Amino acid sequence: MSLVAIVGRPNVGKSTLFNRLVGMRQAIVDDTAGVTRDRHYGRCEWCGREFSVVDTGGYTTNSDDVFEAAIRRQVEIAIDEADLILFMVEAATGITDYDSEIADVLRRSRKPVVLCVNKVDSGEKMYDAYQFYSLGLGELFSISAANGSGTGDLLDAVVAALPKEEDEEDPHAGLPRFAIVGKPNVGKSSLTNALLGEERNIVTPVAGTTRDSISTYYNKFGHEFMLVDTAGIRRKAKVHEDLEFYSVMRSIRAIENADVCIMMIDATTGMEAQDMNIFNLILKNRKGCVVVVNKWDLFIKDSNTLKEYTNALKSRLAPFDDVPIVFTSVVKMQRIQDVLEAAERVYANYTQKIPTARLNEALLPIIEETPPPAWKGKYVKVKYITQLPTHFPAFAFFCNLPQYIKDPYKRFLENQLRGHFQLTGCPVQIYCRQK
Repeated sequence: MSLVAIVGRPNVGKSTLFNRLVGMRQAIVDDTAGVTRDRHYGRCEWCGREFSVVDTGGYTTNSDDVFEAAIRRQVEIAIDEADLILFMVEAATGITDYDSEIADVLRRSRKPVVLCVNKVDSGEKMYDAYQFYSLGLGELFSISAANGSGTGDLLDAVVAALPKEEDEEDPHAGLPRFAIVGKPNVGKSSLTNALLGEERNIVTPVAGTTRDSISTYYNKFGHEFMLVDTAGIRRKAKVHEDLEFYSVMRSIRAIENADVCIMMIDATTGMEAQDMNIFNLILKNRKGCVVVVNKWDLFIKDSNTLKEYTNALKSRLAPFDDVPIVFTSVVKMQRIQDVLEAAERVYANYTQKIPTARLNEALLPIIEETPPPAWKGKYVKVKYITQLPTHFPAFAFFCNLPQYIKDPYKRFLENQLRGHFQLTGCPVQIYCRQK
């Protein structure tokens, strides 16, 4: 998937445009310059083309902001990693020294650049926009990120300028893609090496040894798939080095491109906050999931430990706790094959297509027996159910009053789907539509 980076000096409206493109208030927006310090990731879809968007902090030099150097470094990394740069300037202020400096960096990067002039919300301000042609970055687009005017033409230009998605024959196209993800030093590269039976990746006790996402073809013991070992995703506060910014970005893209994510956690530390962040990232991207509890040999056990640990882990993962959990010790080669078998079962669940007749036969009698609660004296009648043609399990429930079906009843429907069909390890999306 292509990556678009929004760059510009502070307070030109980058985060406002980012929020509009991804369709949610994900980045903080304020009139104070320099509010955005980290990069935010989101996905945008326009005219049938989907791409990732990254919002960066404002690019400055010689300012009194203590974060200036770190922000500038992040912007430079985003430019280097992106397929297209959306360079944002502001009409009212005109060309500043910062704008000229960024334009210089962008010309040297030789990446496709789309220049957009923000805060053009009236006819007179259109004339202020033309001065930006002097930056030498080609055609410009006048927009108002706050009210959305001009963003359609801008997105048309972005989609046209994005590199074409590769059509050449990939010998491994169509194979399942399994990404091994988790915090640094939980044993991701050790698991890859154990599965492949060779020292494919460097393994050290130092957290963060793996810097890149490494994709390998696997064809052994009746299993055939692409295996991706990723760099560990750690908390933003712990990410200092330039290389690690690349690593986290590539790990997130590996999750986006995977079918099933094998999420590894350390048995000795349990499910920590950062593990939950990674798990939520998998859910947000609607990917299949297998949880692997590694270093189980180091955990002090008694007769009920496995059951208690599993229950505690599922309570942390709730409400999506229908996930296979495999306890391994990669160093001692214990239950390595179980991980593959669990991932393949999840992939089969993830890609299955359930016939409409089977769905209706199984669920309509249950819905009739336990209908949605009446709302203001109105009764909801579900007429039929069908699976949608999405890459993840999604189901449409057609009814007379879809707006009155609330989240608790959607969870009830999801539980019924899971009870009647094999959906373990798969996030399920339910849509209620007008019949």
